[in-house]
Amino acid sequence: MSPYCLALNDLRQRPSHKLKEVGDQWRTPDLLFWGINAMFGPLVLDLFADDSNAKCPTWYTAEDNSLTQDWSERLADLGGAAFANPPYSRSSYHEKQAITGMTHIINHALAMREKGGRYVFLIKAATSETWWPDSADHIAFIRGRIGFDLPSWFIPADDKQQPSGAFFAGAIAVFDKTWRGERFSYIQRTDLEAKGSAFMALVQFAAGRIQPAAVEAAPESKPVTVIAEQQPEEERIYPLEVNLLIGDLPELGKLQSAKQQQVKGHIYSRWLERASREEIIGEVRALIVGIAA
Repeated sequence: MSPYCLALNDLRQRPSHKLKEVGDQWRTPDLLFWGINAMFGPLVLDLFADDSNAKCPTWYTAEDNSLTQDWSERLADLGGAAFANPPYSRSSYHEKQAITGMTHIINHALAMREKGGRYVFLIKAATSETWWPDSADHIAFIRGRIGFDLPSWFIPADDKQQPSGAFFAGAIAVFDKTWRGERFSYIQRTDLEAKGSAFMALVQFAAGRIQPAAVEAAPESKPVTVIAEQQPEEERIYPLEVNLLIGDLPELGKLQSAKQQQVKGHIYSRWLERASREEIIGEVRALIVGIAA
């Protein structure tokens, strides 16, 4: 095992930790990841992760050493794209093979790009650094500083070991030689998080629809009555498509909160019935007129 991995294992097993020791192990917040996934996914391979913080169903750990792996070949098997929140520590090596170092990481990403596949990196917007990927096919600059989550194994040594908030300006770099879009773009951090929230809601909705079917299909199982937990209307999270429909109805804002929730519930019900967008919009506009009258 490399000295880098040995040091990492030692850090994880300590009885307590300090923020300055976290180093490469800061985790990508879920809202940021799912927002990036909504824009550039589906993301199926986490290039720099471990068993406790992987964001994708398949991942490379430090022990695997992602810089020795053929990402393109793996994506050909998996389908989809790869995600990376890369380590920023100084270059380290094991038996003359690089393990960390942003220059090595970006160079490997460029080599994989040539072989095929999409590689989506969440990185510092550090344009003056020598590793900055000027040759990326697309860079989306995030307006608003971003922060990261502590690793699950972190045990604070004292009360002072609490993250102070925003960390740095960020950007999303996309390596994909088939990219045909614009070279640069900008997105507000809050908009990216909103995309993440909507996508997570869609995933939760899909999981809820699949789960009962799986239970009913189980062989030799006793009948099971699945009762969905009822959420208060004001706390309900709607799927992305429903939120888009709601966004097309600015007149909803003229209604009282309780009435808004009733109308949103109607939109959701009609969406579940697979009514067309035009039907739903027409019905709801008439409904709003009736309520407001």
